[in-house]
Amino acid sequence: MLRRAGPSLRHFLLERKSSAGYSSYSSEVKMSRPVQARRLEGIDKNIWVEFVKLATTYSTVNLGQGFPDFSPPDFLKEAFVRALSGENHMLHQYTCAFGHPPLVKILAQFFGKLLGRDLDPMTNVMVTVGAYQALFCCFQAFVDEGDEVIIIEPFFDCYEPMVKMAGGMPVFVPLRPKAPKDGKLMSSADWQLDPAELASKFSERTKAIVLNSPNNPLGKVFSREELELIADLCVKHDILCISDEVYEWLVYDGKKHIRIASLQGMWDRTLIIGSAGKTFSATGWKVGWTVGPNQLLQHLRTVHQNSVYHCATVAQEAVAQGFQRELELYGKPESYFIQLPNELQQKRDWLVQSLDAVGMKPIVPEGTYFLVADISKFKSDVPDVPDSDEPYDARFAKWMVKNKGLAAIPLSAFYCGAHKNNYNHFIRFCFAKEEATLKAANDILQKWKREKTSP
Repeated sequence: MLRRAGPSLRHFLLERKSSAGYSSYSSEVKMSRPVQARRLEGIDKNIWVEFVKLATTYSTVNLGQGFPDFSPPDFLKEAFVRALSGENHMLHQYTCAFGHPPLVKILAQFFGKLLGRDLDPMTNVMVTVGAYQALFCCFQAFVDEGDEVIIIEPFFDCYEPMVKMAGGMPVFVPLRPKAPKDGKLMSSADWQLDPAELASKFSERTKAIVLNSPNNPLGKVFSREELELIADLCVKHDILCISDEVYEWLVYDGKKHIRIASLQGMWDRTLIIGSAGKTFSATGWKVGWTVGPNQLLQHLRTVHQNSVYHCATVAQEAVAQGFQRELELYGKPESYFIQLPNELQQKRDWLVQSLDAVGMKPIVPEGTYFLVADISKFKSDVPDVPDSDEPYDARFAKWMVKNKGLAAIPLSAFYCGAHKNNYNHFIRFCFAKEEATLKAANDILQKWKREKTSP
């Protein structure tokens, strides 16, 4: 039997540990070198972390965070149960990394019908962990250090930090409100791009533009003319369009959602992002997708396979069955894609009337399940603080949830730092809620109005 020469490693470590010098040294020395990657600098704060905590702590009624408090449709839940408890035990295991075959197949059929082109399930569709991961893959796949990405304000708040994390430079262009005529309530359609201002944001460094239609938070549905303006500039400057269309089925008043990829010259440069959470009122399932040309999606697949790699099989199976049903019922009254916007339009109208009655002037949304309201008449309740670093609407929203029990999100959260005070007298409400929730919100508002008018 061979033995090692000299004392054992265990003996050596025990001797070191027993020495007073070692004990003192180990208790005092801490890691001093910086460990945070530079790409995380300046993006550590998140509006949802703060306001979700406030809503959980104080709110009686939460119209802040964007999720329905009603159930997904029965047919979708039943599909999930079948997938979960059925005899196909492989639904509990890994499926194809870039999308469960039944889901990518039906998505290719469905969106091929909408776009008027043949889509290959394996190369033109990729399933992601919600639309959020689809966005992340897009920015990581296409944005290099120094690339500029045009973002239309107000914007869903993750666009800016995701661009920065990829090393890019966000360039912002605002939708500017125009006063409505004849004393009517403002509509989200009254918020428009200035064509010359938009054109001035394009340069040789521009890599992409992010389009969100229907828009969160405004609910704006971009018209064909507006989309053609954006498309012409994309073609002229040979840039990508990252088209966030998660609210594509939630449009009201006879409006139509137009897919920018269907416009001339746009298919080869557009990444369409969708969400089963918004489509089927199941935000917690986190199933999203990207549709686009293979020469673009191949790069998203590289990011996906080296990060998340795989999405939950059972949820993908249930969503596939949901889309199969909707393809068969497309355009018919029984379709969930027709029933849901009809129901949400009623909820929207109800909240519009409720807010208008108490003096919060709503901006009537053409789509999504969000509604922005002007709080200028309530400044007597929460006086402005000159030279404050915090936008007025943020302080107002915090005060409202703490003192009135009603949660909403400040519109300034959807603007870049330099522009947060430009539109700081608006707050965003979510109306994708049960009637009882909206009634409870109305009760709070009516009580508030009585308190303001009482001597």
